[in-house]
Amino acid sequence: MTMFLRKRPMPPIGPRHNQWKGLRASSASDQRQQARRGKLVLRWRRALRMGQWAVGLTVLAWGLVMVTQGVGPILQGWLEIREIEVEGIHHVTKAEVLARLALNPGMGLHQADTALLAGRVQAHAWIKEATIERRPLHLLHVSVLERTPAAIIRIGADHWLSDENGYLLVKLGRQDDETLPLLTGLEPQPLQRGEVRVRNAVQSGIVLAKLIANTLDGRVEVDLANFSNVVASANGVRFQFGDDSLVNQWERFRKVNPSFKTAASDDRKRMVSEIDLRYDNRVIVRERV
Repeated sequence: MTMFLRKRPMPPIGPRHNQWKGLRASSASDQRQQARRGKLVLRWRRALRMGQWAVGLTVLAWGLVMVTQGVGPILQGWLEIREIEVEGIHHVTKAEVLARLALNPGMGLHQADTALLAGRVQAHAWIKEATIERRPLHLLHVSVLERTPAAIIRIGADHWLSDENGYLLVKLGRQDDETLPLLTGLEPQPLQRGEVRVRNAVQSGIVLAKLIANTLDGRVEVDLANFSNVVASANGVRFQFGDDSLVNQWERFRKVNPSFKTAASDDRKRMVSEIDLRYDNRVIVRERV
């Protein structure tokens, strides 16, 4: 019994030695190495996946190119423009429209830029609007709205046909069309350049000519040399207009027009030769005997 109760000898007192220090340092170093290896493996895996994607995309692109090269000519033949319809033309010929389209031989319907082609067609002087439609499988449909002749503009000895918006349509030379009103006094260069002020003057002159034609017989002539003093004539009567609205001035004349009937005085026939509307609230009449 005494031998089991004997105390064990105490170790000598001195500085304590950490018996686990070497093992723990080695374990931490291994963990760091494993972490670095893990990061390298992860980078390699990512690079491998990126490489696989790049190879896959390259193969796909190559396949698409090969398919396009094989199917492209067949698709081009299926959709080739073989017929062109043109509607709405009267003064313009179909040949002129085709020349404006300028389609390449063998062009496919899917390759036609409708907005671009419409712009080419509208560049023609006679064409106001153009609409292009693709219709399966080989038809290109062109719908045209032409400008309407509204007046003859005389410049020197030449006559030009104009629409109601002041756009020149065609040069007629010495030829004239007396069924349309005649506009004179315009400068050729601004008119041919299509300057806005000149086109506005032409529009006003055409509106005025229509108003006069509804009241008086004969061809209406309008002199636009001075925009502040427009002079018009019809059936031997000359009208002078001022800066105010031409329509308003003409309405002022229409209100008193019934009083300008031919009258006889002293057995002499007196006829109205000039109506002056340049002054506010006045209608000045000059007569000839």
